[in-house]
Amino acid sequence: MPMLKLPPRSKDGPPPRWNWFIFAAAVLALALGFLAMLSTAYPQNLKDPPKGAAPAKDNERVTRRSMVRFLTTADFPPFNYIDEDGVLTGFHVDLARAICMELGTQCDVTARPWEDLLPALARGQSDAVIAGHMVSARAMSMVDFTDRYFFTPGRFVGRRGAAELEITPGGLSSARIGVAKGTTHEAYLQAFFPDSAILSLETQELTRDALLGSKVDLVFGDGIGLVLWINGESSKACCELKGGPYLEPKYFGDGIAMAIPKNDAQLKSELNASLRKLRASGRFEELVLRYFPYRVF
Repeated sequence: MPMLKLPPRSKDGPPPRWNWFIFAAAVLALALGFLAMLSTAYPQNLKDPPKGAAPAKDNERVTRRSMVRFLTTADFPPFNYIDEDGVLTGFHVDLARAICMELGTQCDVTARPWEDLLPALARGQSDAVIAGHMVSARAMSMVDFTDRYFFTPGRFVGRRGAAELEITPGGLSSARIGVAKGTTHEAYLQAFFPDSAILSLETQELTRDALLGSKVDLVFGDGIGLVLWINGESSKACCELKGGPYLEPKYFGDGIAMAIPKNDAQLKSELNASLRKLRASGRFEELVLRYFPYRVF
């Protein structure tokens, strides 16, 4: 291989052409050094984020949920029950599936006994419980809740064609009122209708039988259950709602919401956003009318 001959030196230093090579090499060395310094100081990807993307926070991890696991019960129609084909269905089941569709995730809805729901949630066996839990201070000591999506008022029911009564504490001072024993509805009557003749019976069904048999003038209880009863066959079209709904949070809860684990802000935000979208689209109202076609409020 022929040897590379360097141009002869002059007394004034390298020839102009050689000066250019030295200058280029120096610039290249400076550039490489600057890039090395940047890579050491900023080891992360230097690519610009997509337009519209929020700047990432330190230690922030955003994960996409592939499935939401819901727990409910199977014995509280029309909220949740087993249909004639043995399939778990109801308002809560359809609402859970609609939420999953909004989130773009798979949905798993499983039924368990009422007393097992919140303990299972606490053990991490579920992401959310959608079974009609009322928001209360006691419940919030164990779990967190989403936004309220339903309210269950207390209602009076009386016989059709009976003498009209003024549904006030004074107007019902001499009325006989049936109520289920040990319920918040009984406590409410005792607090606000103390002059009425309150007949406390073991079950809600017994209070309705008492109304059918004219043993009481009115029944006070859960508005949804009473509305379903007066519009069903077992009431024999005997009765109708009397007065307006009662929604005092101290007795009837601060509305129904989904129970979720404490300190899961991401899940809470996702579920609340889905509820808002379902309301805005009219889908939530469709579900309500499908399962509650009668006036409750």
